[in-house]
Amino acid sequence: MLDALLFTKTSPLLSAVYPDCLWKVNTKEKILYLTFDDGPIAETTPFVLDELKKWNAKAIFFCIGKNIEANPEIFQRIINQGHSVGNHTYDHLNGWNVSDEIYFENIEKCEAVLNSKLGTRNPKLLRPPYGKLKPSQYSKLKSEYKLIMWDVLSFDFDLKMQEEKVLQNVLKNAETGSIVVMHDSLKAKSKVEYALPKILKYFSEKGFEFSAL
Repeated sequence: MLDALLFTKTSPLLSAVYPDCLWKVNTKEKILYLTFDDGPIAETTPFVLDELKKWNAKAIFFCIGKNIEANPEIFQRIINQGHSVGNHTYDHLNGWNVSDEIYFENIEKCEAVLNSKLGTRNPKLLRPPYGKLKPSQYSKLKSEYKLIMWDVLSFDFDLKMQEEKVLQNVLKNAETGSIVVMHDSLKAKSKVEYALPKILKYFSEKGFEFSAL
């Protein structure tokens, strides 16, 4: 993957690099797909769940395996509220920085955790941390998982990004079928607490539905 992944709005040319990934949902309905990476954690995930519930909004949580094990009750709450969950590796590994063997083992370790919680209900969704996959990793994983990327990046993880800018990144770029990346992480906490309620209100009042995959 290219560092161009860090643009707020993903270019169609970039999505063509790995065409078997889902970058945006092809729909004419007013639906948005909010995704939250890196949880679940006690400091942020319950707030996200509370806000989603206020608007009857569904989302997709790409969970780190060790965080699921550390916070099983929060993970179960995600499921109970009707959200989707996916694999974000066990230790949040960057596929560019490790061997394929280590990377696949880490994904499988997270998948085992998900299977223990979900059984046959596991949708086998995968988002690679940082959106970074080697071609060899992509080639294998695309046949085993539904690889979910994004077309709108909020930048809530960026410590230098102002809260209002995070909000505007989403309000100005999300459109019908967009997959929006946010984080239920400690690093993103203050920005999510600022931006998420406003995002939900803004798009809900415009007639959008927030759906899970």
